[in-house]
Amino acid sequence: MVNEQVLSGKWNEISGKIREKWGQLTDDDMQTFHGNATQLIGLIQRKTGEARAEVEKFLETVVPSSYQRVAEQVREYAGTAYDSARDGVDKAANYAKDSYGQAERMVKSRPGTSVATAFGAGIVAGVVVALMLRSK
Repeated sequence: MVNEQVLSGKWNEISGKIREKWGQLTDDDMQTFHGNATQLIGLIQRKTGEARAEVEKFLETVVPSSYQRVAEQVREYAGTAYDSARDGVDKAANYAKDSYGQAERMVKSRPGTSVATAFGAGIVAGVVVALMLRSK
């Protein structure tokens, strides 16, 4: 069924398409329905002799349903979210690559300091884990 809010909101565009399809409808005819889709369908049926199903089918092609609009918005938001996520992943990957390069250069330029630092960090981590296991 035709969404009455959309029908009222885009009336100028929609009425033009309706008048193209059924030229026997006048401007006065188009003003009398007051945003009510059922009244509009009845008016078109009376003036043109067209079957209700055919009128509804035409209106569905002319008036985008709220489901179509929501689906379009969801696709748009999903695309934006994907692009944002992709940018975040790319930035994180570049940061990790740069950090790895810096660490590699540090180890090459100061191998002794690097080994001593890693050894000290290992001892500290071992002590922390041992204390945590002991307290349980």
